[in-house]
Amino acid sequence: MSVEQFNPEQTPLVDVTPAAIKHFSQQLAADASVNAVRLSVKESGCTGFMYVLDLVAEPSAGDRECSLPDGITLYVAEASERVVRGTKIDYVTEGVNRQISFLNPNAKDYCGCGESFNMG
Repeated sequence: MSVEQFNPEQTPLVDVTPAAIKHFSQQLAADASVNAVRLSVKESGCTGFMYVLDLVAEPSAGDRECSLPDGITLYVAEASERVVRGTKIDYVTEGVNRQISFLNPNAKDYCGCGESFNMG
């Protein structure tokens, strides 16, 4: 029998689905002044944190670069890494609505409107 140790650095920073990559690609193609997507979180809402996605021309200091298929670059804010590590980013259709969805294994509670979450 062997014992495995959990190392959070081995957990993928984020997982981006093909649907989200396609959405990001379309958004970036529509604006020649940007060439990447930046993910961060900010303190907000009734629960604690809120995801922020920005289209950017360059990373901010300390951002971690993630190369995605189709030549898409995703930057993750250094200060947000602990909060978003392991998050699955998807682009989903619910009825007539389409939106980016975050499935974060670190989130413990979500507000009723789905705009914010906490780490418990």
